[in-house]
Amino acid sequence: MLKYYFLVFLSLIFWSCKKSPGSGDVQKIIDTSIEVAGGDLYKTSNIRFRFRDKEYTLERQKSNKTLKRIQLTDSGIVTDIKNGNDFTRLLDQDTIPVTDSMATVYGNSINSVHYFAQLPYGLNDEAVQKEFLGKKEIKGKDYYKIKVTFDQQGGGDDFEDVYIYWIDEKTYKPTYLAYEFHVNGGGIRFREAYNERYINGLRFVDYYNFKPKGKAAIGQIEGLFEKGELELLSKIELEDIVVSQGNYN
Repeated sequence: MLKYYFLVFLSLIFWSCKKSPGSGDVQKIIDTSIEVAGGDLYKTSNIRFRFRDKEYTLERQKSNKTLKRIQLTDSGIVTDIKNGNDFTRLLDQDTIPVTDSMATVYGNSINSVHYFAQLPYGLNDEAVQKEFLGKKEIKGKDYYKIKVTFDQQGGGDDFEDVYIYWIDEKTYKPTYLAYEFHVNGGGIRFREAYNERYINGLRFVDYYNFKPKGKAAIGQIEGLFEKGELELLSKIELEDIVVSQGNYN
């Protein structure tokens, strides 16, 4: 009997050592994921990249953060500038009027591109609510499954959207994500990361962007992916990425 209890005791010790750190602590998982992807460098870096024939920039000046989208049109160079809640559109160097509703649309579009480009950094924003959904095996690897929703206060116009992230249990890198959106008729998307690269300490990936072939709930999406029942909609590819330190003088 003594030998039996001794073996049980050893088994418990072995189990506790094998248990992945943070398996029940969603905040620790997210913090570790951000640290692995670049950590504090996100707070001090200027970022520039091209996405679908448009140039996007994040510029830091002391405590201010300015997002820009620059595109060449038949009329000239259009520069959209988002600074906090303020939005400005320039044609070449001249300001052109934009209605409040379109300013919101343009601003949200710029935010969305930068949000995905800098993941997982945005998962610690104040409006983010995180829920640990356990572990899930996809393609033979184990992942932490985390649901993200947003407070209405500070969550933006798309605060009702729901996201799910699958973060690699060993590397703490987000490999898959899904989201349910409500604008333009709504829908569900599932993304698989590929082409990982680090540029001046920050991690960037591209994505295969899938959608369900028919009606589906976001809770079904990982199963549909593994069964090959999602349709490849597009590729999300960032090009000509440049990362430099911001100006804090």
